[in-house]
Amino acid sequence: MSFITERRRRRPAFAAAACTAALALTVTACGGGDSADDKDDSAKSKPSASADKAAPSEDLLPDELPKDLPTSLQDLEKWKDGGWKNWDQKEWLRDAADFANPLIPDHWKPERMEQAEGNDHTVTASAGTSAGSTDREPAEVKAKQVETPYTRNAAPAGKIFMETPDGPMVCSGTVVEDPRNPGKSNLVATAGHCIHSGKTGGWFRNIMFVPAYNNNGLSASQVNGAQQNQVYPYGQFWVEWIQTTDYWMKNGAESGGGGAQQDFAVLKVRGNEKTGKSLEESVGAAVKVNFNAPSAERISGMSSYGYPAEAPYKGARMFQCTDKPGRYTLDPNEEPMYRIGCTMTGGMSGGGIFAAREDGKAQLVSVNSLINRPDVSYAAGPHLGAAAKGVFDAISKKYAGKS
Repeated sequence: MSFITERRRRRPAFAAAACTAALALTVTACGGGDSADDKDDSAKSKPSASADKAAPSEDLLPDELPKDLPTSLQDLEKWKDGGWKNWDQKEWLRDAADFANPLIPDHWKPERMEQAEGNDHTVTASAGTSAGSTDREPAEVKAKQVETPYTRNAAPAGKIFMETPDGPMVCSGTVVEDPRNPGKSNLVATAGHCIHSGKTGGWFRNIMFVPAYNNNGLSASQVNGAQQNQVYPYGQFWVEWIQTTDYWMKNGAESGGGGAQQDFAVLKVRGNEKTGKSLEESVGAAVKVNFNAPSAERISGMSSYGYPAEAPYKGARMFQCTDKPGRYTLDPNEEPMYRIGCTMTGGMSGGGIFAAREDGKAQLVSVNSLINRPDVSYAAGPHLGAAAKGVFDAISKKYAGKS
C-alpha cells in the first residue's frame, strides 16, 4: 500500500492489504523479522482545547492559561523544576478548555524516553460485548517489524511521549493531512487515552511527538547511546493543543473498554522552529483521514502500525499487523469498532489503522485503542464517524492558515 499524498477526489475503494506497508512511500512488502524487538538486545462529541496566542516571552506560554498553571516566567521556572508533577485530583485539569502544555525544552532526554512505559487500554474475555454486532474473535496474528529506514517505509508514523501520574508513558501516532493547511499540516492522530485519562482524571502533560522514532530499528539496548539523528531523524515536536471526544472524557477507563468506541484524539504540534517547516513538510508526507470508511465486513484487509513497549517488546522498534477486520461492540449505541488479530502490546495505542484503496494509497480509518488481556492476541480501534470528524475539524479550523 503506497503512502503518497492524494489530493484528487475519488470514491475510496478498500482493497486487500494482505502484505503491504500501509505507510510506505513506495509500494513495498511487509517488514519481516522477529516478533519482538528485544531478541537481539544481548549482542486514551465535542472537542477539547487550549489557548493559541503566543506570549511575548519567547513563545513559551499562551496568553491565557488556567489559574493553576504557570502564567509568568517565574511560574514557568517552577513548572520546569517539577511543578507539573502535581497530580492532585483538585488540580488535575480535565475539561475541554483546560488543556495546556507549556514547553519545557530538553525535557525528553534519551534516558527519560527510555523510562516511558506503554500507555495501554485493555479488555478481558469477560468484557460485555454486544452479541449482534460483535464477530468471532480473530485468530492471532504475529506482529512483524516494519522495514527500515522508517523515513522511507513509514515516515508519518511515530511515538508520542507523555507524563502521567504513573510516570512517563508512550503511545504511537500518525501525521495526518490538514485540509486547511494543505501540504503544511501540524496534526497528529492518536487515541484519546494517550492524552487524557478519561472519567477519573484529566489531561496528561509534557506531550511530545517523534516521527520515525529510531529510524534504523536499533535494538532497545542501542537506542540510548545512539546519535540524535538516528533516534529522532526529523526532530522532536512539542504538542501545543489537543482535541478529543466528550464521550472519551466522560466514559474513558483504563480497563474494561469504557470510552473505546470514541477513543480518538488529534494533536497540534509546534512546527520546526529552526527550519520554519511544518511537521508535514519536515517529514515529507502525511496521511488522509477517512471519516466515512465502510464497516468491517466491507473491508477485506487493514494494517495496524505502532511501537509496542511491553513484553516481549521493548518499545524501540515499529511493528505492524495485517488482517481482515471483524466487528467489536461494547456500547450498542455506538458504531462497532474494527478488530484484527495482533500481538502488539501497550505502546502501540494510538498508532494508525489503515486500509488501502484500489489505487494503493493508504487512508487512516482508525487508531489502535484496545488490546486484550492476558493473551494480547487482538487489537481494536474505533470507527471514525461524526464525533471524530468534529474533533478533527475543530482543531483544523482553530489553526487554519497558522503554522
